[in-house]
Amino acid sequence: MSESSPDELNSKRKDFICGVVEGFYGRPWTTEQRKDLFQKLKKWGLDMYVYAPKDDYKHRAYWRELYTVEEAEHLTSLISEAKSHGITFCYALSPGLDITYSSQKEITTLKRKLEQVSQFGCTCFSLLFDDIEPEMSEADKQIFQSFAHAQVSVTNEIYQHLGCPRFLLCPTQYCSTRAVPTVNSSEYLNTLGTKLSQEIDIMWTGPKVISKTLTTECIEEITQVLRRPPVIWDNLHANDYDQKRIFLGPYCGRSPELIPLLRGVLSNPNCEYNANMIPIWTLAHWARCSLDAPAHMEAVSWDIKLERESEQGVCEDEVPLTLGKHVYHHRQALRQAINEWLPEFSIPKAAQGPIIKPQPPVIMPPVPIIPILPSVNTCMSLVTGTTSSTTTTSISDLSSIPTVNTSQLQALADVCSATPDRPILSTGVSPIETFNPIPNSVMNSLVSPTKVILNESIPNPIIPIASSNISLPTEIPVSTLPVPIMGLKTIEHEKIETDQTMADKLDLNESVSNDSVLETTSFIEEMKKDKDDDDTIIVDDVEPAIEQQQNGDMSIGDTPQTLSPSRTCAEPLDVDPPSAADPDVVMNDQLSENGSMQVEPSNSPLSADMMVEPVESAEVADELCEDAGLEENALTADDLMLLCDLFYLPFEHGSRGLRLMHDFHWLTAHAASILPKNKTEAGGAATGEWRRRLRRFSWWAARVRRVARRVGAAANRELHAELRPYLWDLCAVLALLQAFLRWLELGKFPPNIATNSQGSYTCWREAFESGAQEPWVFRGGLTADLRRLLPVECAGDALRPHCAPTGLPLTVRPFMLADEEAVCTICHKTCRDGSDCSDLFPSDLQTLPADRLVAPFLTLTPELCMVIEDDGYMEGDSSEVDGDDPDAEKLDMKINNVKPEIVGYACAALNSKEFYKKQEVAWIPEMCIKYPMELLERDDLSPAAKECVRHFHEFSAQERAPESVSAAHPALLTCCVLRARSDPHAAARLLTCLLAALRAHGVNGVHACINATDHYLQQFYGKLGFVEMSRSNGRVFLARAF
Repeated sequence: MSESSPDELNSKRKDFICGVVEGFYGRPWTTEQRKDLFQKLKKWGLDMYVYAPKDDYKHRAYWRELYTVEEAEHLTSLISEAKSHGITFCYALSPGLDITYSSQKEITTLKRKLEQVSQFGCTCFSLLFDDIEPEMSEADKQIFQSFAHAQVSVTNEIYQHLGCPRFLLCPTQYCSTRAVPTVNSSEYLNTLGTKLSQEIDIMWTGPKVISKTLTTECIEEITQVLRRPPVIWDNLHANDYDQKRIFLGPYCGRSPELIPLLRGVLSNPNCEYNANMIPIWTLAHWARCSLDAPAHMEAVSWDIKLERESEQGVCEDEVPLTLGKHVYHHRQALRQAINEWLPEFSIPKAAQGPIIKPQPPVIMPPVPIIPILPSVNTCMSLVTGTTSSTTTTSISDLSSIPTVNTSQLQALADVCSATPDRPILSTGVSPIETFNPIPNSVMNSLVSPTKVILNESIPNPIIPIASSNISLPTEIPVSTLPVPIMGLKTIEHEKIETDQTMADKLDLNESVSNDSVLETTSFIEEMKKDKDDDDTIIVDDVEPAIEQQQNGDMSIGDTPQTLSPSRTCAEPLDVDPPSAADPDVVMNDQLSENGSMQVEPSNSPLSADMMVEPVESAEVADELCEDAGLEENALTADDLMLLCDLFYLPFEHGSRGLRLMHDFHWLTAHAASILPKNKTEAGGAATGEWRRRLRRFSWWAARVRRVARRVGAAANRELHAELRPYLWDLCAVLALLQAFLRWLELGKFPPNIATNSQGSYTCWREAFESGAQEPWVFRGGLTADLRRLLPVECAGDALRPHCAPTGLPLTVRPFMLADEEAVCTICHKTCRDGSDCSDLFPSDLQTLPADRLVAPFLTLTPELCMVIEDDGYMEGDSSEVDGDDPDAEKLDMKINNVKPEIVGYACAALNSKEFYKKQEVAWIPEMCIKYPMELLERDDLSPAAKECVRHFHEFSAQERAPESVSAAHPALLTCCVLRARSDPHAAARLLTCLLAALRAHGVNGVHACINATDHYLQQFYGKLGFVEMSRSNGRVFLARAF
C-alpha cells in the first residue's frame, strides 16, 4: 500500500470524505461482509461507510418501524466495529416514498427512529430523497411552497433535533439530467442551496445517474447552485440495473485534481460484495493522488489502440509506466489492486444465496413459460421474429445508429434479463409508457451475521414510482432496452419448481411429430402403447449449486482468515498463441486424422460435391498448460487481469475483451478469404492471416475458460458464487462464437457471406463509448456485445435454466464422419417422444429410426450438421488437457481425462423441397434396398417398425409443408440433445450456431412440423418466435423468419 499523502495535501483535504455507500437495490450485504469492509477501508485509507441498502427491511419500505433488540444488537455491533477502525458509520434513511412532510406525527416518527440509532452510537446521519415521485400530497401543498421547501424543512428540523451531527442529504434531483429544467435554472436545487443548513452536505452523481466522467466545469456548476461543494455519490461501478453486468475495472474518468473542489466521494459499487475489491482499492489510491497521468499515457480510443499493437502484439497502454508517487493512472492502479485481490480467492468462505437485482415490471406473455425437455428430438429455432440480420455500418453520429420502436422489443427484452432466480419476462412498452417498479420481497440483513433473511410473509407496502418521470424515447438502438438504475426493485422471489412439480404441469404423454421426425400419428400412438408406465420424459433436475434456502436464509458461512501464496507472470495482450510446436498449448482440430470431413457414406451414389473439403483447423483445447512449478488450478494475477478486462466498466470494455470482439468481427468479415477458389498468392496470404487470427481468438477463448475453471476451484466459494454467473454466460457465448468460426473454417459457404453473416458490430460503438446514454441502454456488457456479432439474434439465451449449471459450457462443433455412429445412437435414444425406442424394433432393424430421421441430413447436407460434445468437466475437476503433442490424434484426445462424448446434434437443409428431391435420388433407393417391403410380412415387427419401412417405399406420397410455408421459410432443421444438467443452454447454443450458418447462406426463414396434440411443443416454439402457419391432418406447421 502506498504511503500517506504529504502534509500539504492532507491540509487541503482534511475535510474530504471518501468511502463506500451501500446504496444499491437488491440483496443487501451481510453484517460480516460489512465488518470485513471496515477493515479494508482502514487498511486502504478510506474513512466513511454509508448504510443505505434500498431493499433492507427498515431502511426504506418500513422506515417508520423501530429496530428490535436483535436488530439493534447487529446495528450497534456494526457501528462499534466501524469506530474501532476509524471509519465513520453514516446511517441513512429513505422516507421519501410515502412520508407526509406536513404531518407532525410523521416527523416525530422520523425523529424517534433516528434517535434510536443515535443511541446505538451513531454520530453521522443521512436522509435520502432519491428515486421518488417529485410531487407533494395535497396536505403538503397546503403547507409548503414547493417540494424542495418541504424536504428542506424536514431535513433542517431533524438535523437540529439530533444535535447538529455530521449530516448528508441526497436530493430528488441528484444529477444534471434530472435537474428541471437545468442545473442552473432548477428551482429545486436553488432552494436546497439557499435554504438547507450550510453544515449539511448534499450528494450528487454528476452529469448523469451513471457518469462516465466528472469534469471541473460540472463540479463548479453544481457547487455554485448548491452553495457548497458536493459529495459525489458515484455509481460508476453500480450494477444493480443490469442482470448481466459486473464491473471489475478501476476507478477512472475523474481526475484527482477534482479533489479540492469536492466535499467527498462515496462509491456505490457492485451488488456482489466480494467483487468490489478493485473498485474500492483504486478509489482509495485515486484519493491519495493529486495529478492525473499525462494525456499521452491515458487510454486512447479502443479501435485506434488495437491498431497500435507492436510487433509482439502489446498495446501501448499495457507498457509498464514510470509515474510519480501521486500521479494516478488507472491501468497501473488496476494492476496494483489485482495484487491485493488475488489472496482473497484463497480464503475459505461458504457461498451464499443468489444475488437479487432489480427488474423492470413487465407483462407476462399469454403462453406460459415452460423449460426445455431434457431429451427431445424435434425441430427448433432460436432467433427472434422481430429482427433481421444487418450488414456492418460505419457511423459518425448517434443519429445513424439503427433503431427499433420500443413497442417491438418484447422478444428482445428477455435476452439479457432472465436467470434462475430472475424469471423470464417480456415487455411491450409504448413510447409514452414509463417503468413502474415492482416491490421486492422484504429482506433483513440485521438479524444474522452471515445471512440475509428473505421474509416473503411480510408484504412490501411500497411500489416505488421514482422512474415515472423517465419516459422511453420513441426509438432506441437495436438490441437495447433502457432501464433506470434507481427506483427499480426486484420481482418477488419465485421458488424453483422440482422435477415432479414441473412434470405435473406438462402432459408428457403427448406426441412429438414433425416432417423430419415421425410424421404419422399411428407411429406415435404405437410407440406410446409400447412404453412402460414409468417411461416418461424427465424435466431438467433442479440441483442448485447453493444450499437450499429455508425461511429465506442466505447463508455465507465462516470466513477463516488464511491466505495462500500466489504467483504472477507477464503476459502480452495480443500476442499470437504459441505455434503448433509449443508444448504449452495443445492445439485441437477435432477433425479426422488428415483434417478432412469426408461424409460420403459407403454404397451411396453421391457426387464429389457432397464431400467437405479438407481444412487446416486451428481449434485450441479448452485448457492450457502452465509452468510445472505452478499449481494447475491456482489463479494468477494475469488471470485476474483478463477477468477485469472482460467485465470492465459501464462505458468501456477492457483491452482483452475488445481483442475478442475485434478478431471475431474481422474473421466473419474476411471469411471469404478461405474459400477453396482463393488460390492466388495474395489469397494465400489472406488465408494465412485468417487462420492466424482464428488461432488467436481460440487461444484467448481458452484462456477465459481456464479463468472460469480456476475461479471455480478457488477456496473462496462466496467469491466464486458471485462471479460464476457472469463467467459462465461469457464462456457460453465464446463457445457459440468458436463453433460458428469452426463452421466457417470448413469453407462451405457462398462467396457473398459477408453480406449475410455480419452482426451489429459498429452501430452501437460510438454511442456506447461516448457516455451520452445511460449504460442501461446497452444491456448485457461484453457478453451481449459478443453475442450481437452473430448474424442472428440469440433469443435462445432467454431460455434460462431452472438449475445452476454444474460445469463449463459444452463444446459445439461441426459434424464429422467419425460422429455418425454417435449421432445415430442419440437419435435412437430419443426418437420415442424423448426416450429410447429399442423395444419397438427387432435387433437387426435397430437402425431404422436413424436412417429415417437423421441419416439423410448427415449424408446429403453434412456441412449443415452440428454436434455437442461433453468433456465430463464438473465443478471441482482440476484436470488439464492430457498430452503435449499438438499433432496427436484428435479423435482420441481426452479433455479433463475424459474422452469427449457427443450428447446432441442439430441438422438442417437450406431448402426443404430440394432436400426431399435429393433424398428421392440419393437416399431413398438405397433405403428401399436395405429395408425391402418383404419385411412387412415379419411377425416380429411392431406397427411402428412397419411404418418406418413404409416411409421409405412411399416417400414421394408423404405430406409436406404447404407451399405458403416452404416458400417463405424454406429451411428445415432437426435437433436432438440428451439431458445435460451441466449445461442447460446446450441445445439453445447448438441451434443458434446452426441458424447462424443458415443465415450465412442467405436463408431467411425456417419451418417445423409438430403434432397438433403436442401443446408443449406449440408453447415451446411460440416462445422462440414461431407462429402457426398451417394445420392439417393432425399436424401443425410452425414457421418464423430470421
